[in-house]
Amino acid sequence: QVQLVESGGGFVQAGGSLRLSCAASGRSFSRVAMGWFRQAPGKEREFVASISGSSLSTFYRDSVKGRFTISRDNAKKTVSLQMNSLRPEDTAVYYCAAETTFDRGLALADKPYEWSTWGRGTQVNVSP
Repeated sequence: QVQLVESGGGFVQAGGSLRLSCAASGRSFSRVAMGWFRQAPGKEREFVASISGSSLSTFYRDSVKGRFTISRDNAKKTVSLQMNSLRPEDTAVYYCAAETTFDRGLALADKPYEWSTWGRGTQVNVSP
């Protein structure tokens, strides 16, 4: 069973950068796909990015393409989300997620119910 702990959130002005990290515990981390989701107040949790166990495949929601980069270090059992050119609308609690198998495949796994393991989240606040 994988356990996840996020870190790296904070306050930043629009146009700034933050790097989120997610530390995982458990076996076979390299076989686990990892994802980042976010949830703003009063809104549903939404997909941000995901990465396959081998790092060969990455996926992003359209609004973060070109600004966010997901990466992982299997030796350290960590996954990161580098966020550049941040906007006020990026303000949310960011959650790390893990899953080993997907009915629709990782490329389509953009719904929270498709991911079984979650961290507690880290808050990101972007001021205008």
